[in-house]
Amino acid sequence: MAFKIYTKTGDKGSTSLIGGVRVSKNHIRIESYGTVDELNSHIGLVNDMAGHAEISAWLREVQDRLFTIGSELATAPGKEVKMKLPDLHPEDIQYLEQLIDRMNETLPEMRSFILPGGHIAASACHVARCVCRRAERLCVGMSEEQDEQVPELVIPYLNRLSDFLFVLARYIVHINGGEEIPWRARIIEN
Repeated sequence: MAFKIYTKTGDKGSTSLIGGVRVSKNHIRIESYGTVDELNSHIGLVNDMAGHAEISAWLREVQDRLFTIGSELATAPGKEVKMKLPDLHPEDIQYLEQLIDRMNETLPEMRSFILPGGHIAASACHVARCVCRRAERLCVGMSEEQDEQVPELVIPYLNRLSDFLFVLARYIVHINGGEEIPWRARIIEN
């Protein structure tokens, strides 16, 4: 028998966390891992648009870590879980930092803020960056609530990931021979 995708258990607006605790579907924990899932989808889109083998390998690693983060955020705090769940490691953050440094070695110096654009995959990367920042804000908000816990490396990972996505957008423009679009502030004359 095929796995059924629908269970009907959430039809009344609640869902279960890993560990069996039921919460409202608008609970900050659900919002946070739902946003991480949205981010993962945007990264898949960036990957498909970029069409670059090395970038694809980087993004597949990131997508794997986002599934890890999603499982951590979907786990009820303080509940014993019967299954073994993956976790983040400091090396996951270092990996992003190494990629940022490597890409930055080839990029021109930034002399102004840049507007998202320059290549369709870069634009999609900027959207992913914005979703990443939202996921980070939600996790920060959740960590500030008394009864909620966010695993120690989730917020630093999301913070570094948004930096990585910014540099990756610039890198995609660069390797495709595009031009960055500098932001020119409108001068208001009196």
